[in-house]
Amino acid sequence: MLLQKEVPPESQRLSVQLRPPTVVGQFHTLFFGSVRMFFLGVLGFAVYGNEALHFSCEPDKRDINLFCYNQFRPITPPVFWALQLVTVLVPGAIFHLYAACKSITQEDILQRPAYTVFYILSVLLRIILEVVAFWLQSQLFGFQVNPLYRCDAGALDKKFNITRCMVPEHFEKTIFLIAMYTFTVITIMLCIAEIFEILCRRLGFLNSQ
Repeated sequence: MLLQKEVPPESQRLSVQLRPPTVVGQFHTLFFGSVRMFFLGVLGFAVYGNEALHFSCEPDKRDINLFCYNQFRPITPPVFWALQLVTVLVPGAIFHLYAACKSITQEDILQRPAYTVFYILSVLLRIILEVVAFWLQSQLFGFQVNPLYRCDAGALDKKFNITRCMVPEHFEKTIFLIAMYTFTVITIMLCIAEIFEILCRRLGFLNSQ
């Protein structure tokens, strides 16, 4: 009596195809999905949720407060970081969607040169996007949040030229900025390590699972 080879369910095969082919890549997905998004979604809302309400320049002039806050925050940090996460996810999502449509397995990515090159290119694109996001973050928010912001309100009212504004929870925001920079650096290092792992597997230094 011949034993037929069991065919894995479609959901299980799809899960394998959508999973990164390397150990570092799987750890990066876990780190990216759990720690980074949790930190941004929970703590980011707690730190930046009511910033516009507590940003104070002239207590009796709401229009000046709003004008100076828009000058202080051309884009709010949580929105910027959410756009960063979505943008960095796009290259990997496109590749894994293509792999799912073509039934490309993890072994195919590590063994077939064309798939290996395409996957490495998607990882390199993630690195480039993270570097660009790091640079944009440094240009928009700097590395430290000062307790006072000098607002040029001359365009709003000729009587007011330079107005000093109080930035709420500046110390917590500085810690949050440093944490987001750290997450970006860790993600870049994990992407570089993933490329090295793929090359080591291709050269036979590591056994493919």
